[in-house]
Amino acid sequence: MIENIKAVAFDIDGTMYPNWRLNIRIVFYVLKHIKFFLKYRKIRSVLHRTAPVGNFYDYQARLFALELHVTDEEARQQINTIVYSGLTPFLKKVKPYAYIKETIEALKARGLKVAVLSDFPPSQKADMWGTRDLFDLICGSEEFGALKPSKYTFCCFAQKLGVAEKEILYVGNNVFADIRGAKAAGMKTAYIMPWWRRLLGRPLKLADISFKNYRQLKEIVLD
Repeated sequence: MIENIKAVAFDIDGTMYPNWRLNIRIVFYVLKHIKFFLKYRKIRSVLHRTAPVGNFYDYQARLFALELHVTDEEARQQINTIVYSGLTPFLKKVKPYAYIKETIEALKARGLKVAVLSDFPPSQKADMWGTRDLFDLICGSEEFGALKPSKYTFCCFAQKLGVAEKEILYVGNNVFADIRGAKAAGMKTAYIMPWWRRLLGRPLKLADISFKNYRQLKEIVLD
């Protein structure tokens, strides 16, 4: 068993399910709103490098309004309609990674807390493929005022979970947002490898654990 951890926390997008399973479902939706998504991606890239703000949603809307040349309220409505509400039906139909539920159940059975920290609202994922009720804490980084890899966000999350940062193993798929962010906050990290790393047998040196599937993660953490 990985020593000195009391909790395992998970990212959602790209971590609980493969990104490609969502991407193939939203191709035509994204093309329909291509101008919006290009500008929204630009704004989110800025927000990933922005210090914590008092009201994330207001600040995001203001930046997007400047980009679209509309009012803050119009920008907020577009984001809510196209991103937060618009993507929800697609996410409900995406299949998760194999063995993820049994892994979370095994972690809890061993006495570890399990939690979620995602950059998008976890409410978009409905029951999170049957795992929602298993988690001790579910948070979106936006509620803390800053997106990952903000150290502030990871530390606020740890405080809310009631576990010291050094006692948390954070599981993610994004090197910049998940692995670097969690490590900067003092957490241990587990990286779910993309297909090409699995094929070439190239683990991520930055992460404490690199794993191919969730049964392997369960064995590494608990055995």
